[in-house]
Parts: sequence; C-alpha cells; structure tokens
Amino acid sequence: MSAAAARCPLFVALDTPDLDRARTWAQAVAETGCGIKLGLEFFGAHGAAGVRAVTGDAVLPVFLDLKFHDIPNTVAGAVRSVTPLAPAILNVHAAGGTAMMRAARDAAEETATGLGAPRPKVIAVTVLTSLDDADLAATGVPGGATDQVRRLAALAVDAGLDGVVCSAREAPVLRADLGPDVLLVTPGVRPTWGATGDQKRVTTPAEAMAAGASSLVVGRPITGAADVAAAARRVLDELVG
Repeated sequence: MSAAAARCPLFVALDTPDLDRARTWAQAVAETGCGIKLGLEFFGAHGAAGVRAVTGDAVLPVFLDLKFHDIPNTVAGAVRSVTPLAPAILNVHAAGGTAMMRAARDAAEETATGLGAPRPKVIAVTVLTSLDDADLAATGVPGGATDQVRRLAALAVDAGLDGVVCSAREAPVLRADLGPDVLLVTPGVRPTWGATGDQKRVTTPAEAMAAGASSLVVGRPITGAADVAAAARRVLDELVG
C-alpha cells in the first residue's frame, strides 16, 4: 500500500457485477490514492479471481465487504480463504457473537503470518445503514439503532476486532465509548451534491469525519459520475473545505 493510499480515508464502493466496469473504476480510483470496496454483488459474480483482476498491479487498499456471519468454524474458514487476497480490511457481522468474531480475527492472523504478510484489519458490522429504529423494532431489537450499535461495537472490541462499521450518526458516541484507536468505518455517506438513495442514516463526508469516523465509504455518487477520479477528488475536497 502506498503512503498516499494509507493516508486517504476514502474507500469507493465498486458495487457492480461487471468486471470490466469495476476494473475501469478501480483504475480511476487508483489515480486519487484512495481505496476501493468490493462487496457481495461483485464477489458473487467473480470471486477471488475477480478481486485479483480488479486490483491488478495497482497499489490501492481493498476493503473486502463480505459481512461473514455463520458459526465460528465456517467464518474462520472463509477468512482463511480470502486473506491471501491481501485486503486492507475485511468484515464480519457482530451479531454472530464473540466466539465467531474471535475466530475470524485469529484466522486472519494465522493466515497472514503464514504468508509473511500484514494481517487484514478485521471489523464488525453493527447495524446496517439501510435500517432505522422502526426496522429494528420490527425485528425485535429494543432501544433503537444507537443502543444496538453501542452493544455490538463493545462486543466486537472485547472480541479483539480492530473496529466496527457504523453510521456517522453513531460515530461520536462510539468514539467516546471505545477510544481513539478503534477503527470506525462509515458507509451511508453522501456528499452534499449526491442523492440519498436507499440509505436512511446518512451524513456528508465532512460531517462523518468530524463525528469521529476513521474511514468513509462512498459509492454511487462517485461511480455514477462521468469522471470517477474527479468525483472522488470532489469528495476529498469536502473533507478539507
């Protein structure tokens, strides 16, 4: 990973099953020194070979957003399978519980050590940003999104994970709860000029970073632009403007 990429807080979500399109987007993002996020839509279509094809020779961090959630042994096996792809970050669902999260982190550590490579950061999804309090209540979760995020984030840190995925609306309380070193990766970020789409708990890039986020995930406002690199730079400009 280049020094520029390591400093960039932005991951651009390449949410497409189209390999050529994802490769083109990744090349554009690489020009900015930021990272990419590859999720289920892409991985389901192309798997590990697709990740390698998209990254190619480019030096850019990858957030592998597969949200593993199963019994501990199965999740450990899944993490062992994807760690050789050298993601900067991979994630699991905190709702899978402490044993599952510990198994994921241990599998990442053991596999990376065996490869002589840095361990991917393992973070936990707390509450999806497409869900609000009413959605959680409908599934039997009491207390609303913020309470559930705090419970799951504390569980993840206790399990030894590096951080959590959370909405920027929960970032200030999590930063206070968990301290300065825990990674807070924030999706549901929309620049001032971007449409909200299907996200419900959203905020702007500048607001998210001010709230305590470590990294941001932005997708459609960037990949839907005519010039992907320029759109990514426009998001970065919001962070300093």
